[in-house]
Amino acid sequence: MISSFVHSKIFKQLFRFGIVGFTAFLIDAGLLFILTEFCHIHYLISSIISFVVSLVYNYILSIFWVFDVQKKQTYKEVLLFIILSIIGLGLNQLIMYLGVDLLHIYYMFCKVLATIIVMIYNFITRKIFIEK
Repeated sequence: MISSFVHSKIFKQLFRFGIVGFTAFLIDAGLLFILTEFCHIHYLISSIISFVVSLVYNYILSIFWVFDVQKKQTYKEVLLFIILSIIGLGLNQLIMYLGVDLLHIYYMFCKVLATIIVMIYNFITRKIFIEK
């Protein structure tokens, strides 16, 4: 039973999604920190920039390595990905704002929480709406 799960398509996708997600998180968090601490950009602006950069990275690897999608995306599929990503960005920004400005939690800790929540949202929505 466990062996069949380990060799299953969903396990392979989750494993690859985890690798892509972890590296995308490193890009996102690293860029957020650099822009906020060294470039003195407000954390919410830095968060948008870092989110979008990591999103592009994540999209490319998700299409070519994680999910079973047609390599040539239709306008409808790309538009759907953009809409789902905007919702993910909204969740990210809401969690960052609530955590930092209202609860006074260090912005990098909030980024970890936001990443976990958005990662779950991304996997579920991409599995439902984007994968064929």
